[in-house]
Amino acid sequence: MPQHQPPARPRDSEASKARLLKAATDEFAARGIAGARVDRIGAAAEVNKALIYTYFGNKEQLFDAVMDAHVARILDEVPFTPEDLPGYAGRLFDFLLANPHQLRLATWHRLERSGTDHEPQGLGTSMRQKTAAITQAQTDGLLTTTFTPEDLLVFTLALANAWMPTSPMATNDQAAEQTRQHRDAVVEAVRRLVAGTPTTQAS
Repeated sequence: MPQHQPPARPRDSEASKARLLKAATDEFAARGIAGARVDRIGAAAEVNKALIYTYFGNKEQLFDAVMDAHVARILDEVPFTPEDLPGYAGRLFDFLLANPHQLRLATWHRLERSGTDHEPQGLGTSMRQKTAAITQAQTDGLLTTTFTPEDLLVFTLALANAWMPTSPMATNDQAAEQTRQHRDAVVEAVRRLVAGTPTTQAS
């Protein structure tokens, strides 16, 4: 009596996409768009590389999907608090330290995708909302008006990024105590920035 084969399981497209995004994150962070290879991404994800074109279109669109996912994650996991920019800087420092791919991907995006019509989803809106929130906090007397809202935001982001692995000043063998000191310095620098602490003039 012939045996009936069970019906083939449909391809789990969501799981395949997730594996491709994870593999693509590693590949793009290490090599950028030009240096990335779809065959390596497919092999690392354990799927046929043809699925990259099925799900995402091409290599550039796969990179865009990776960037969209990482922007969404940082916006979700690092809440913006205009009334407490030092606390925000500390949380951003922690997130970026734990997720080194984030800044590497952003760097590759500036190098290889600037001038294109793709902006990471939600990034522009988030920056405008942050600027508006800082403006309101200044109006409410919570932040210094010495600097424009745009400058306060950019300075805060730059300070939080300053000691990340992508920084020329950072070292790979940085001890935990040194990292804590850098974090404390970042938070204190932003605290002084938003307070508009005057500099002491030498007599």
